[in-house]
Amino acid sequence: MARTKDPAVRTLLIERAAQMLRAREPVTLRSIVAGTGVSTMAIYTYFGGMDGLWRAMRQEGFTRLAARLRAVPLSADPVRDLAALGAAYLSNALVNPDLYRVMFDAGFELEDPAAADETLHHLVTTIERAKDLGRFRPDADATALATQSWAIGHGLVSLVTTGPLQRQALDHGAPMLTALFTSYGDESDTCRRSVELGWHPYPHPSDP
Repeated sequence: MARTKDPAVRTLLIERAAQMLRAREPVTLRSIVAGTGVSTMAIYTYFGGMDGLWRAMRQEGFTRLAARLRAVPLSADPVRDLAALGAAYLSNALVNPDLYRVMFDAGFELEDPAAADETLHHLVTTIERAKDLGRFRPDADATALATQSWAIGHGLVSLVTTGPLQRQALDHGAPMLTALFTSYGDESDTCRRSVELGWHPYPHPSDP
């Protein structure tokens, strides 16, 4: 009779490997399980080998991001909600910096590519709401705007989590998003107020 896999062991191995990457330690079968109480066979049991572990790490990053975005409470103001989704993106990266780095390693395919698509879909649907309410131009390309919004958040938080910039640099995100959204048709003062409402209070790395 096959033994039931323990989800806690799977998570332990994923986070252990991600932390080792962050610390620039050699990631091998033996080094991953060292001190964990499990054998090297666990890498094969849970992931089918090292390549499977890398895929699982990428997947876990997008799974956690998708959950974070789903948890954002939506309001009657879609522009505020866009900024709140951006803040949630930053918060996820700050809370899971090790997995965040692995998420964008395209050298390993995702187990479920739909998880990555879901994260962008949250932005696209919110942008469509803004278009319906006349905040953005009717001909605005929702996917293009979602991609540009994501690029702003990704660029800032990547520079912070890798060290070149201090955390305070993330405050530049609000005016950058305001400029982007007004270029798509939103009124300047209204947009600024909406973005500030969604962007602050600032996400903290210890948030759950």
